[in-house]
Amino acid sequence: MPADFSAGARLEVRITPVDVGKRVSVRQLADVTDGRPTFTDTVGVLASWDEGVVQITRRTGESVRIAESALVAGKVVPPAPVRRGAAVPAVTDGELDAVAARAWPATETAPLGDWTLRYAGGFTRRANSVLAVGDPGLPLDEALAEVERWYGERGATPYLQLPDSSPYAAGAADRGWAREADTLVRTAPLAPLTLLPDAAEPVALSRTPDADWLAAYHRTGDLADAALAVVTGGPSVWFARTPGAIGRAVVDGPWALFGAVEVIPSHRRRGLALAVMGALARQAAREGATAAYLQVEADNDAARALYDRLGFTDHHGYHYRRPAA
Repeated sequence: MPADFSAGARLEVRITPVDVGKRVSVRQLADVTDGRPTFTDTVGVLASWDEGVVQITRRTGESVRIAESALVAGKVVPPAPVRRGAAVPAVTDGELDAVAARAWPATETAPLGDWTLRYAGGFTRRANSVLAVGDPGLPLDEALAEVERWYGERGATPYLQLPDSSPYAAGAADRGWAREADTLVRTAPLAPLTLLPDAAEPVALSRTPDADWLAAYHRTGDLADAALAVVTGGPSVWFARTPGAIGRAVVDGPWALFGAVEVIPSHRRRGLALAVMGALARQAAREGATAAYLQVEADNDAARALYDRLGFTDHHGYHYRRPAA
């Protein structure tokens, strides 16, 4: 990372916790050798500042944690320029599923070879299923037995999340694991989404969901605590709210996930979903993202039609498998 401070400039920490969400440049004391200090510079979005620790998300998606006491300089810097002509990165199904998993993180995980077992108190299949990408490191029968054991200890239904292209999909089907919830992962260039029109009332962005946002997000049920842990997790999370509509985005390097875009029935057909996505897209672009992605159930024709109009195309599909009852 190139230095962002002039060699002869006076070093001051000119950022505070109120700058969370802004792009900053900081210098920290890295080491002192023979009485000579060395420094490290970091540029990115100030994601949090809690309990004496500053967390910055770089343009690559890397999260850097810095002790407040190690800061020797810091300032707010202009947002990263929007790259209008940037293409959607070429990634495999598994690579994009891994990005998506970081944007919807489970509260407990464990490795099984290349697979990742995930649990989040039962809130959503996605956060309570095995991300079955790669090799589990065991024969399939043994891997499935371990999956059933791990989820059984937590009183949860064992689920596999499998890309449709997975070599294990047929094996799980042969062993009686039922298929559920076919889902499409769709991608689009981000830049056109930054041009979506505003709503009549401004869209407010925040790092945490307020009471109104949570009230509008109807999927938590009796799992409010687990839901809050999942929806606030991720590399660089943003919540959008305008009267009648909400949304969520997670920026991770070049990628921006869009989700939880909901409009209450009495406010539909007013362009609120587009306004929410536009506000989130502009924030993601300021952080250096160039590509958008989302996950939509394959049979949700209305949502697919909307995303078609916004330039989203299918990247791949995935589905879930669970043991037959």
